[in-house]
Amino acid sequence: MAAIPESELIINSNGTVYHLNLLPEHISDTIITVGDPERVAKVSQYFDEMEIQIAKREFVTHTGYYKGKRLTVISTGMGTDNIDILMNELDALVNIDFQSREVNEEKIRLNIIRIGTSGSLQQDIPLGSHLASHTSIGLDSLMEFYPLEQSEQEQSITAALQEQLGIGFRPYFVNGSEKLLKQLAFDMVPGNTLTCPGFYAPQGRVLRGGLRNQQLLQTYNGFRHNDFRLTNFEMETAGYYSMGRILGHEMLSLNAIVANRITQKFAENAEEVIDSLIRKVLDRI
Repeated sequence: MAAIPESELIINSNGTVYHLNLLPEHISDTIITVGDPERVAKVSQYFDEMEIQIAKREFVTHTGYYKGKRLTVISTGMGTDNIDILMNELDALVNIDFQSREVNEEKIRLNIIRIGTSGSLQQDIPLGSHLASHTSIGLDSLMEFYPLEQSEQEQSITAALQEQLGIGFRPYFVNGSEKLLKQLAFDMVPGNTLTCPGFYAPQGRVLRGGLRNQQLLQTYNGFRHNDFRLTNFEMETAGYYSMGRILGHEMLSLNAIVANRITQKFAENAEEVIDSLIRKVLDRI
């Protein structure tokens, strides 16, 4: 295989990958991701030993040890555009030789666990619950640029959603890691997570900008395809799952439900809900 050009894989003068500012030895094969850079320390505060602390832009990385296991926690910022950067550069760190710029013959499969906040789309999914995304549907355009393989069942669900939403593009549908679901999420609410390309209008919020589709939230809530329904929404999961499928990594998104958009309630103890999810993941990882 030909060497990857300098313009395609950008390596900083100190040998680190361009955006993340990391060397291969800076990360573990088990990585926890969070959106908010300030939440990195809320995970790593439980480490028994800190090894690495590096920050560049919205990407803050801590690597250390929890009960003898080496773990990395890294922030991503919001949106699937950031997930595109994160997943490609994490994969490059473990599967591309930075000296020869060639893809390694033997591939490393990372375990990546997102811990994030999310809003419930169903009245029966209560505030304070922990929801594991068994599947995710992306309403963003990231997969218009990648050769993501989709099964007939996945395409039938996304075609039905496209029709009900009346949008001019086909959403994409991807599963989470069965291995990580069994390991981490055996007692969590099973979910089908909708990934939106924004926090306001794409999630049916109205401030001053208005909504093109006044029934958007009701459509999300009422969407059914056989026994499939949408349970919650956020802004990254489908990007993670699709890049995980393309690059061959185990990926699971775990959600602290801090808002219920149907009952219009927000959790007063949101930080406690997030912290309990963090501690649960650390103890099971």
